[in-house]
Amino acid sequence: MSLKIDNIKALTDNMDFNKEKIKFQGVGNRKVIVSFDGGKITSDAGGLLLGEVESRSHILKKFSECFTDYRKYCDYSVKDLISQRILGIILGYEDLNDHEKLRYDPTLISLVGNKLAGKSTLNRLESAEASINNRYKKIIFEEKKIEDFFVEVFIDSFSSAPKEIILDMDATDDEIHGNQEGRFYQGYYGHYCYLPLYIFCGDFLLCAKLRSSNIDGAFGAKDELERIIKKIREKWPNVRIKVRGDGGFCRDEIMTWCEGNNCKYIVGMPKNTRLTKIIEEEMSCAKFAYQQILEPSRVFKTFNYRTLDSWGKERKVIAKAEHLEKGSNPRFIVTSLESVDDGNYLYEEVYCQRGEMENRIGEMKNDLFSGRTSCTKFKSNQLRLWFSAVAYALSNELRRTALKGTELAKAHFSTIREKIFKIGASVVVTATKIHFHFASSYPFSELFKNIKQNIAF
Repeated sequence: MSLKIDNIKALTDNMDFNKEKIKFQGVGNRKVIVSFDGGKITSDAGGLLLGEVESRSHILKKFSECFTDYRKYCDYSVKDLISQRILGIILGYEDLNDHEKLRYDPTLISLVGNKLAGKSTLNRLESAEASINNRYKKIIFEEKKIEDFFVEVFIDSFSSAPKEIILDMDATDDEIHGNQEGRFYQGYYGHYCYLPLYIFCGDFLLCAKLRSSNIDGAFGAKDELERIIKKIREKWPNVRIKVRGDGGFCRDEIMTWCEGNNCKYIVGMPKNTRLTKIIEEEMSCAKFAYQQILEPSRVFKTFNYRTLDSWGKERKVIAKAEHLEKGSNPRFIVTSLESVDDGNYLYEEVYCQRGEMENRIGEMKNDLFSGRTSCTKFKSNQLRLWFSAVAYALSNELRRTALKGTELAKAHFSTIREKIFKIGASVVVTATKIHFHFASSYPFSELFKNIKQNIAF
């Protein structure tokens, strides 16, 4: 990213540093004193790697193109505001209030390439009331462009069309504590929350749809799949597509659409008395095997099945008759996939791999603050969810490319942040260069060098 030297120099030189001294327990006969007056020092120097990744992927630039700016006079471009907000999230700063001090941080200024905005300006970016006629809030986001953006990031990451992809669907709770628009109590989770829908393909996030929680967990999933798959097939017409989800997505509407649009599916299926009766013999075998070896035992059975009234046709069901120390544990999936064995492979090697998606959702919630939906308006909270989703996309691009072959290749974002972003450095600005002096005691210097070299290729 380009950087105006005068901006970083002026902002950090003019910052009103706190001169108050804080005393700590001494070391021997020496006093230990702390004061916030170190000047051009950053605790996030490793975040410079994000700028290198952005210069190759243009993720932030492409996302900013999903906004229309009707302002006539402004100090900060939409791209600058979006970059500041999303990079702040990646570096661990979830709150807009953090940016009152962060706007002077040398790393963030270097990444954005311009002077940074305060919390009030950033807040106007998220406003649901923005319109061409609003005096102060004139930056409008286009929902369809943003939804397509995530699919385009996924497609652009491939140099050639893959032979097969698996789309994973899941819903999760986003607990809320205020009186946000669309607020409902959700009995399953036991609190007031939103119920966002996520669709991933491997590590790639394709959909982050905020929803109220007074709905069926699969609500809107078919429409999102239809939109995403249509866009994928425009680019890759011959790609084989599988759709995967837990029992919350065992809906005739979804399966029928897949059957009519050349998509295979494998989804969980809630158990019922009819299903458990069909596998009584297998459950007895699993129990007997457990009693012999005192270890979990499983027997699989494949059969055709149709519900009494909710399915329009008969479908293939795979049952896992399992017995554990705590007792019987029957599980079922319904699928249009073929298998050469009794269903063991499809259940354990195909269906159960959807659990990896839950790790990705955990990163969104715990590391990238997707649950920070505290705006009054639903539309503003959707935008906040998308900010976290774009933070995920850029962070994943770093992990997928720059961390490949390193010890952090499969690390969670919290570990990546701790090990390679949180580096203390003093910054010296001259007319010709900006020199970041990293802490000499930083323990992962060789790893950092390898990551930078990976980005260069």
